[in-house]
Order: sequence, then structure tokens, then C-alpha cells
Amino acid sequence: MIKKILIANRGEIACRVIKTAKRLGISTVAVYSDADRNALHMSMADEAVHIGPSPSSQSYIVIDRIVEAVRKTGADAVHPGYGFLSENAHFAAALEREGVTFIGPPVGAIEAMGDKITSKQLAARAGVSTVPGHMGLIENADEAVRIADEIGYPVMIKASAGGGGKGMRIARNAEETREGFQASRNEAKSSFGDDRIFIEKFITEPRHIEIQVLGDKHGNVVYLGERECSIQRRNQKVIEEAPSPFLDETTRKAMGEQAVALAKAVGYNSAGTVEFIVDGKQNKFYFLEMNTRLQVEHPVTELVTGLDLVEEMIKVAAGERLSFGQGDVKLNGWAIESRLYAEDPYRNFLPSIGRLTRYRPPAEGRTSDGAILRNDTGVYEGGEISMYYDPMVAKLCAWAPSREEAIDAMSDGLDDFEVEGIGHNLPFLSAVMNQERFRSGQLTTGYIAEEFPDGFHGVEPHQASARKLAAVAATINRIVQARAADISGTIGNHRRRIGQDWVVSFGQWRFEVCMLPMEGDTDVSFADGEVLRVASDWLPGKTHCAFSVGSDILGVKVDLVGSAIRLRWRGTEIVARVRSPRVAELARLMPIKLAADTSKLLLCPMPGVLTSLSVEVGSVVEAGQTLAVVEAMKMENALKAERKGVVKRIEAKVGHSLAVDELILEFE
Repeated sequence: MIKKILIANRGEIACRVIKTAKRLGISTVAVYSDADRNALHMSMADEAVHIGPSPSSQSYIVIDRIVEAVRKTGADAVHPGYGFLSENAHFAAALEREGVTFIGPPVGAIEAMGDKITSKQLAARAGVSTVPGHMGLIENADEAVRIADEIGYPVMIKASAGGGGKGMRIARNAEETREGFQASRNEAKSSFGDDRIFIEKFITEPRHIEIQVLGDKHGNVVYLGERECSIQRRNQKVIEEAPSPFLDETTRKAMGEQAVALAKAVGYNSAGTVEFIVDGKQNKFYFLEMNTRLQVEHPVTELVTGLDLVEEMIKVAAGERLSFGQGDVKLNGWAIESRLYAEDPYRNFLPSIGRLTRYRPPAEGRTSDGAILRNDTGVYEGGEISMYYDPMVAKLCAWAPSREEAIDAMSDGLDDFEVEGIGHNLPFLSAVMNQERFRSGQLTTGYIAEEFPDGFHGVEPHQASARKLAAVAATINRIVQARAADISGTIGNHRRRIGQDWVVSFGQWRFEVCMLPMEGDTDVSFADGEVLRVASDWLPGKTHCAFSVGSDILGVKVDLVGSAIRLRWRGTEIVARVRSPRVAELARLMPIKLAADTSKLLLCPMPGVLTSLSVEVGSVVEAGQTLAVVEAMKMENALKAERKGVVKRIEAKVGHSLAVDELILEFE
């Protein structure tokens, strides 16, 4: 049996592997870069070894540094996690030469399946459905355009060694193909050290559904159901679930059997995932790629099967046979995973870095409704989100007997998840959970672009929700006012009297309410006669609280901002002002302060490094022209001109690190 595992990774997945290893009584070794000196995975492991500078190209993906850490600690096995070296055949071979067990598939399978071009050719020979496309390598942008024209638009440009949405672009014409080819190539080289590119037909209205496979070294391979991964942004998964709301048992079986056939064709063992694009109109599925590693979204499969995939990987690596067959695999209930990213949804999901001034996930385990919450993370309150790595902060998972119940549990969990100090996508995740289209299971990989064509700007509350939030704000105001009135030392006949009538206003909403205390609770009476009873244990300083409003329980995040009350719930964020009727009347006469004019400035939209500048002083630019490229969290972000203009001055220099809203250049 394996005695000591070195985890050649960081963050959430390193912590995840350490948890299972500890449960199995196996010692663990963490590796860390300069940026991760205070990381959570370091403190969780039994040992930790420094492997280099912050950039992953100088630490986490340097094979020699990992091998040296193995030698130094005497680890007899290595778990690669996902990303970095997890699908690098040279790394697996290097460990093999050292006599160290690689907790993953054999080198031959990694080589065959890790290369998207080779894997598609092998899949076709194994009888697996494949997407039409050009399977040869493409040398330059001109060749890419010629091939794309032959295949027919739209096309998908992909890095052969890609994964996690890196090095992928959709092109709908020759210009986009030319630009996307170079961008994908640069991104692929930066992320994987391999800039090979290929092109295939892009399936319209596609669903991304993947099959989890597990094999041992004795020729046994099973599939563990599917995961629906269609909710994606920039080709990166955001929300996953198991099983898929789309598949019937016949299609599930066909996809599973093809996945197993492909795994057997390459002598696969360990955990792996065969990804398919499913045509939502014709119910046809096509092989996309095989990931020869543990997937980010593996927890949803664990929740519906009851298996620990990391444990199974360790046992397989140690030479054990699978303890179950295909007939023993049962899917129980429904599980959903929401990826919490350090990305600001209000700024087109651009990366965000900084310190987590507050990080308080919901309690894990079984809820009062019978659901189960699980949070896989690699951060802690007070920790820092670095610009050097993937922006994922945590994965919140919810299990329940049915899909509707799992969605409700996830919604409640997101309401209870507190994160401050960085931009993050919690409001966006909450918004998706409560969309009718998502709840009905009508998903495609274009879901986010279709539902949020102009970006995400928060959820505008409808009247019923607005009333509930107004009642909460009015109740909070009454508690604050009562606390102020109870200050000791006041003259008895000058005590502050708290009025019953108030006006709550936020956004387009304005409610006249009357507050009536009722045995510890508060009845909030609206002008039209509706009364909502509100109960809570909120006190000033409490940043999250469950409010009973009428027949509903609302998990609301609360901040007092001067005299205003900031409330966040279900993707809605409001800044409410609760005023006496006279003050409210006067407030309506106040002029509105206009925002500063920045139309002639190109500001950096996120923290990152300016990697290229395409213009100079005096350059005439057209609308849509790329002006600069900023790299952050392993993603290139092209900044384009919104209108025609002339460059007046350039402030930033290529290679410099820029902060949010830092000036890059100015137009005349």
C-alpha cells in the first residue's frame, strides 16, 4: 500500500487529495511556490517543500523541481490533481524512472488521449462518434482561415494540449479565425508550453455532457454516469450537475459504453473523463476529448454514486482491483456544483485579486431539509487570491433527492456564502439558480451568452421580492434606531421617540410602511394594506442573517453603509434608504450626482500584466480595433476601441503590472 503521497498541485485540489489521504492513514507532502507560502494546502499536509517562484512556469510545471521534492521527502507516490502536470506524459515517465507511483493512468494512455488530435483519431477507430474537423496541425493564420472556410462557419479553434477552456476560441468568419488562431496559440504556449492548434466544426445549440470512467490495472473499466457541464463562460465550466436533465437511459448507456470502449482501447486505468458534445436538437453525441485526470467537477459524481474518486485512484495505483462492477453502479438523487470564481461579474467577469477580508462558507453536511452541502476549497479568511493562478476560489456542491430540491439547496447555500475583499461571481451563480430556463433544464453551452447578452448587472427584484427586501430594510432600521434610543445618559423627558411611519427607497422602488412591534417580531404594513411579519436575531455588526418574512426564510447579507442599508440576496443587491416621511420628501428634491466622463480614457479593467500595446501616440484607431492585451490568471484579455479616435498619450508600458482602472492611454 502507498505510504506517502506528494501532491503536485496547489489550492483546492491539493486540499481535496490531502483529506482523503489522511482518512486512509497516508502521509502527505505539499509543494508550494513563493506566492503560496501561506496557502491552506501547506498547513494541511504533513510536510511542505518550496519549489520556486510564483509563476507556474517556474514552479508547479517544472518537472525537475517536483521530482527533486519527491526525492527529498521520500514520497512513494504522486497525485497530480488537475491542471499543471496532471496530463503530462513526460512527468508520469519521469516518476516511473524514479520508481515512484503515479496516481493516474499509464504513460501510453496520457500520450494517446492527452493530445486532442491523436485522441480523435483513436476514438474514430474505436467506433466513437467524432465531430467533423481538421485533425492535422495548423502552422499559421492563413492556413487556419483556409481550413475554417472548408469546414464551414462557425468553427472552434483549439489548443491540442488544452484544457480548462484555455486556448479555445469560436470563430464565425475569416477575421475572427485569424485573430482567434493567434490568441489561442499564445494562450496555449503560456498555459501548457505547447502551441499546437487544430480546428473543428462548432455544433450549434450544443450541450456539454461528460462520462466519468474508472478502470483498474486488471482490465476492468466502468462508467459512473454522466455530468452536465453546459453552463460555461469563455469555454470554462461554471455550473455542473449529475445526472444530466437531458439524457434518457438509452442515450446514457450508449455514451457510457462508448466511453468504456475508448478507455479499454488505450489500456486506461485510474479515473478519467470522456467528454461529449451533444446536439440538443438531434439528440446525437460526438466525442470531444478525454481528460486523463480527475476533473474539477468530480464531487457531483461522488455525491450521486457514494464513491470517493480520489480513494479509488489511490487503490488502483496501488494495484488493487475495482471492488464493484458496472451493475453495482447506481445513481442516487441529484447533485449540483457551483464554481466560485475570483471574477467580477459586474465588470464582464474580469479577474479579481486581493485579500479575502471575509470568507465564510455555509456549514457543510446535511441540512434541515435533508439536502447535503459540500464545499471544496483551498482558501481561508485573511488569505490572498494571487494573479498567478486559476481564479477558482471554491466549489459549493448541493445534493438532494430531486433536481428541484438540489437547486433550492444550492440557492440557500449561495445566500449563506459570505465573501468580501475581492470581486466574485456569487451573485451571478444565485441569479442562474433562480432562472426559469435553468430550472427547466433547457441548457446549452451558449446559455450565459444567450441569457446575459449585455453582461451581468445584477438581478432586478420583482415587486414581491422588492417588498420582502423593503420589509427587511425597515426592520433593520428599526433595530438600529432602537439601539440608538437606548443609549444611557439621556435626560428622561428628552428621550428619543421612534416613529412608526417610514419610507423605504431603492432603485425604482419606493414603499411607505408602518412598523408595528408584535411580541418580539415586527409587522411591516404597506400602504396598500399588505402586512409582512418579520422575525430575526439580527444585530448591528452581523453581516449575515436569516430573516423570516411572511412565510419565507431569506438568508440575507447585510452591511450598514453610512445611513444606508446594503442587502444582497438571490443575486439582487440593493442599497436601501429608510427615511421618515418628511426627510424622504426632501430627499426626492436632491440633484443626482453624475459620474465622471472616462470616454476618452482606456483604463485597465482588471489587475494584470500589460503584455502588448498595438498603438502609439498619434495612431488613428477604428471601433473594434485591439489596442492592448492584459494577461491575468493565465488568460489573455484583448482591450478594444469602442469608437474611432486618435491616441493622444500613452501612460502604461509593456511588461508592467497594472491595477484596476489604472490609465493605459488617452484619446484626443
